[in-house]
Amino acid sequence: MLNKFIFWLKCERLGPDIPLTHFLLHSRRLGRWLCKKKFHSFEEGSFFRPGAYAVESKKISIGKNVIIRPQSMLFASPNSEEIQIVIEDYVLVGSGVHLYVSNHEFRDKTRPIYFQGHTDIQSVYIKKGAWIGANSVILPGVVVGENSIVAAGSIVTKNVEAFTVVAGNPAKMIKRL
Repeated sequence: MLNKFIFWLKCERLGPDIPLTHFLLHSRRLGRWLCKKKFHSFEEGSFFRPGAYAVESKKISIGKNVIIRPQSMLFASPNSEEIQIVIEDYVLVGSGVHLYVSNHEFRDKTRPIYFQGHTDIQSVYIKKGAWIGANSVILPGVVVGENSIVAAGSIVTKNVEAFTVVAGNPAKMIKRL
């Protein structure tokens, strides 16, 4: 049992599937301590709510006053040492948002996708003041611009310009702010 607790504290992962981390996130003070320990950086005023997931947390940087809501999933990759997900200051991340830095490879139509591995890692950047609406998906290599809005349920496949609103699948600009 002690080995499990040690693993839960040391693994680079947060979420309900790691019971100790999930429990600690329910306390503001202990949750903050845990996030500062687990993430590459976790700045003041930020919250990682219980029910949210972070995979390869040491490769994720979270700025000041960022809120990651429940059911959101931040998926960095174990195949690189670089920072792969950067969320700058004052970003709002709605419930159920998914951020990915790589995907399954599918170039060879003669082989099952299962055996083709993953694409190269492409970092995701969410710039200062952005708002990512609930249940949106941000795919590898995307930069979400400063003070931009990704409407709820959008699938973002390309960069989002600063001061714009995007929506849809795939997300397209619908308005300049």
